Amino acid sequence: MNIVNLVFNPYEVNTYIVSANDGQCAIIDPACCSPEEQATLKRYIDYNGLNPVWLINTHGHFDHVIGNAFVCKTWSGIKTAAHNDDLFVMENAYRQGEMFGFEVEQPPTPSVFLKDGDTVTFGDDASIQILHIPGHSPGSIVTYSPPHNRIIVGDVMFRGSIGRTDLPKGDYDLLIKGIENKIMTLPLDTIVLPGHGPETTIQRERKFNPFLNK
Repeated sequence: MNIVNLVFNPYEVNTYIVSANDGQCAIIDPACCSPEEQATLKRYIDYNGLNPVWLINTHGHFDHVIGNAFVCKTWSGIKTAAHNDDLFVMENAYRQGEMFGFEVEQPPTPSVFLKDGDTVTFGDDASIQILHIPGHSPGSIVTYSPPHNRIIVGDVMFRGSIGRTDLPKGDYDLLIKGIENKIMTLPLDTIVLPGHGPETTIQRERKFNPFLNK
């Protein structure tokens, strides 16, 4: 399994392309919002001979779903997935975008609703576990691949920080509890891939993240 990161839109969202050895792949948080960014995503997929079979959103905020409609139009038949608790967030993505000066094409309703404990498999060697960690948004999920020692955490946490909880239905205590119980209990060398900014490790966050070391 291979994971590549493409950074899109003015909010510098990390879009992850998780691919199996046979070329099937999942696009996690397609954040491409301009024709140029959309072309970059398609060019990478085409150049590497990949076949997108899953679109997974870690949560429904507009900057992470702004490319959903493009992906669904470009690769018909792709499965779209998110947590049901963020459906209302996705349904209002265009309103969120307007508030910040973005035109957001309404993302299609997910065809699959993921929940805590689910496993998404594709291709010949790709398998990712779903962990539900609300607090940044009610339906925030992370995707964990134990064999490859990687966890994609969306906006749940960042290098040296955590997701903001002052947005609608945010919950600081719930977020911290989820991070401590479901992420920080993973092996120390697990590589953490956030929705914005550089990657980190469980060990580094245990030592230096001020929100987790009180």
